[in-house]
Amino acid sequence: MQLGFATAILPDLSLEEVLAFAAEEGFECVEVMCWPTDATDQRRYAGVTHIDVARLDEAGAREVRALTERYGVGISALGYYPNPLAPDQAESDTYVTHLERVIDAAALLGVDVVNTFIGRDPAEPIEAQWQRVEAVWRPLVARAEAAGVKLGIENCPMLFTLDEWPGGKNLAISPAVWDELFERLPSANLGLNFDPSHLVWQKIDVDRALRDYAEKLVHVHLKDERVDEDLLYRRGILGLGWHYPKIPGLGDIDWVAFFRTLREIGWERPVVIEVEDREFEDSLEGRKEAIRRSGRYVRTVMEFGNR
Repeated sequence: MQLGFATAILPDLSLEEVLAFAAEEGFECVEVMCWPTDATDQRRYAGVTHIDVARLDEAGAREVRALTERYGVGISALGYYPNPLAPDQAESDTYVTHLERVIDAAALLGVDVVNTFIGRDPAEPIEAQWQRVEAVWRPLVARAEAAGVKLGIENCPMLFTLDEWPGGKNLAISPAVWDELFERLPSANLGLNFDPSHLVWQKIDVDRALRDYAEKLVHVHLKDERVDEDLLYRRGILGLGWHYPKIPGLGDIDWVAFFRTLREIGWERPVVIEVEDREFEDSLEGRKEAIRRSGRYVRTVMEFGNR
C-alpha cells in the first residue's frame, strides 16, 4: 500500500510545492485536485486546482510526469467532486463537461483513477433519480472505459449544510444504493472511492462494507469522524451538525481493524489521507501539520493492521 494525501487542503501551494512537501514528509503519492480555474463553488475544499485539465496538452502532461519523477511521488488519482445531477441543467452540463476533461487528462497523464461524486437533486428521493443517473452517467462510464480510466465514486452523502438539505448532493451513500448503481451501470471501470468516515455517522458497518465491496474498490480515503453524542441527543439523527470530520486517530474509527481488513481483502493500491479537520485549518502550517500528524499515525496503525 502506498500512503498519500489529497491536495485539496493545500490550495496555497503549486503542484510542484505539493510534491516537494509530500516527498519531504515521506509520502509516496497524492490525489491531485483538478477543479476548473474559474470554479464558482464556494464550499469548503472545492475549487482547488493543482492541474488545470482544461489547458493540459501532451507537453503539459510531460511536465507533470517529470515533476512526479523528480520528487518520487506518484499520483493516486485525479479528483473533482461536483454535483453532476444538479437540478439546474446548465449547472449539471458544466460539471459533466469538466469531468470529461478530467477523464481525458487522466488518460494523458497515465493516471488510472478519477475520483468524483455521482451527484443528486437534494429535493428528490433517490428512487426518482435513477433515470437521470443513467442518462448522465452512461456516457461518462463509456468515456472512462475508452480511456482506460476507473471512476471512483466517493460515498459521501454531501449532507452537512442547509443548502444540501434534505437529501444531500450525492446519492452513492449506502450498500443498497451501490448495488442499484452497479446493476444499472455495470462496468469494471465504475467503483467506489471508499471513505469510512461517511459510514460511521450513518451507522453502516465499515468492516462489512469493505468486505462486501472489495471487488468494487478503486481508491481509499483515510478520514476519521467524531460523533458528538450530546449534540446527537439534542438534535436527533435527522438533524445537522452532530458529527464532524477529524484527522485519523482523533475520531471514532478503529483504524487497526480497518487496515487489517484491507490486508485481508488484498488491497494493495494507495490509501490517501483526506484532511477536513477544522482544528488545523487556520494556517498553511496548521494544515501541513495535520498531514504530518496523520501520516505518523497512519504508518503506525498500518504496521499493527499487518500483524
